[in-house]
Amino acid sequence: MAFVDMTLNELRDYLPARAEPADFDAFWAATLAAARAFPLDARFEPVASPLRTVEVEDVTFNGFGGQPVRGWLLRPANATGPLPAVVEYVGYGGGRGLPHERLVWASAGYAHLIMDTRGQGSAWQVGDTPDEGPAGNSHPGFTTRGVLDRDTYYYRRLYTDAVRALETARTHPSVDPARVLVAGGSQGGGIALAVAGLADDVAGEVAGVVADVPFMQHIRHATEITDGYPYKEIAEFCKVHRDKVERVFETISYADGVNFAARATAPALYSVALMDDICPPSTVFASFNHYAGPKEIEVYPYNGHEGGGAHQVARALEFAARI
Repeated sequence: MAFVDMTLNELRDYLPARAEPADFDAFWAATLAAARAFPLDARFEPVASPLRTVEVEDVTFNGFGGQPVRGWLLRPANATGPLPAVVEYVGYGGGRGLPHERLVWASAGYAHLIMDTRGQGSAWQVGDTPDEGPAGNSHPGFTTRGVLDRDTYYYRRLYTDAVRALETARTHPSVDPARVLVAGGSQGGGIALAVAGLADDVAGEVAGVVADVPFMQHIRHATEITDGYPYKEIAEFCKVHRDKVERVFETISYADGVNFAARATAPALYSVALMDDICPPSTVFASFNHYAGPKEIEVYPYNGHEGGGAHQVARALEFAARI
């Protein structure tokens, strides 16, 4: 795979105009208020596990529309709180998986909530949360599910779940609510940025953000420069629905990460890979350059969508330790 985008110098200066609806803030405030009309009902059930250094709890809370969302809460065995915490969101197609698949954060001394991803979890890692929302006409996948109306768009439900997951983590007795980071890679990184941008008096500002090779950033541009999925799902939908292209991107503008990044003020660590044809570098830099808070970015010139891998995990641990 060759370099897929601009030169690094061009990327560092890339600050495209944002397609932002005039009622962006009002829309999301109303969406979160509607979700909060339902009790959070956060539940943490201890799980018998062969793990000896990590305690596991099965998490359920009410997300969008009061619908139950699953997760795991991992924390160091016999730790005394309050602990710093990480709320992690999962990449495209994956679900919360199995507890032993994500041990790094708990091993480093954090309480770690992994949110299940509604409707996903059947591509590479198992999930347990159905998507009860409307679908309408859509291309196979999730990026165009309900895309002809902002109220029915899949990512409205998913981002709402993610904010409620943050609120759930803060209710756990072992968690210091002032030291909760949000993190994820690919789709998970995009969700983390959305949550950081949606922080309000109820959810509270996050302590930090780790967004690795984030998806759902500068979305229309992405559909124009890559043939990689999942962005190609949107292009394929528009290929068929020729008369609805502008309507599609009007809806998507409510979920575009650059608009959340412009509102986020917590310290952030991004990563980008210059050979990434799934989340092209210019989409990541568009988000990073619009990010409103203190920010750092790790660049991996010869990597694709795997990004920095274990090297970036070490970098994220170092970043989190400073928060």
